[in-house]
Amino acid sequence: MKRSYIVIIALITFSLFFSFRQFEEQAAQNRVINNKSFGTGERVEYRVHYGFINAAEAKVEVGKSVSMINNRPCYRVNVSGRTVGAFDLISRVRDTWRSYIDTTAILPHMFERQIQENKYRKDERVMFNHHRDQAVASVKDETKTYNVPNNIHDIISGYFYLRTINFERISEGEVIEVPTFFDGEVYKLRVRYVGKDVIKTKYGKTKVLRINPLIPDNKFFKGEGAMKLWVSDDSNKIPLKVEVELKIGSLEMDLKSYKGLKKDLVWF
Repeated sequence: MKRSYIVIIALITFSLFFSFRQFEEQAAQNRVINNKSFGTGERVEYRVHYGFINAAEAKVEVGKSVSMINNRPCYRVNVSGRTVGAFDLISRVRDTWRSYIDTTAILPHMFERQIQENKYRKDERVMFNHHRDQAVASVKDETKTYNVPNNIHDIISGYFYLRTINFERISEGEVIEVPTFFDGEVYKLRVRYVGKDVIKTKYGKTKVLRINPLIPDNKFFKGEGAMKLWVSDDSNKIPLKVEVELKIGSLEMDLKSYKGLKKDLVWF
């Protein structure tokens, strides 16, 4: 983490972004989420820069076909990040995180990580059993079983679930909390919905929702409200811009390209 936090920030942006109310308490096998926000073939790319320096790139892709995991049809979602330019010479990072998300329940059935950060390597797989509320994590030859809350998410599936939420039902200033399983632990992430806004991108101006993840105190970020997100104010709800205040300097993540969205973004 010390040597690759810029790419990790780009990836974890999505995990911090997936906050949601826990009013969906039905069992996973009976859970049906109305999804008009994403589907197969979606691809969104981002550029991360530190000041005027390009630092990293991040990509979010939904597979072109549906996969079967635990005898359930799933979206195969890849989130990848890599350093570029001078940052690639200082600390080379090639990370891929993958989630298989139930097409009906919008819950994860399998989560994978392939981490390559300089000489460090880690391959992990997590299988989710929503009937038993368990997560089974495997790293090399070691397997551990963890008890988890009902309808638990991984850091990718939660982001995609958020995209199905109707923000018209959430009040400005409301703090939303959600548990997620990551690296052998269940975390409660907290996010504040700030309100609506308009931002300018390389594609033009567009309407957005403002989201403020509340980050626990740490040595990288500058305070609890150090991260700010701007999300498209439409059925897609994709991040368009991210700003992160660090202890030294700041990072920005901007939309680089997109295709395969369920609904065209509106620019003016």
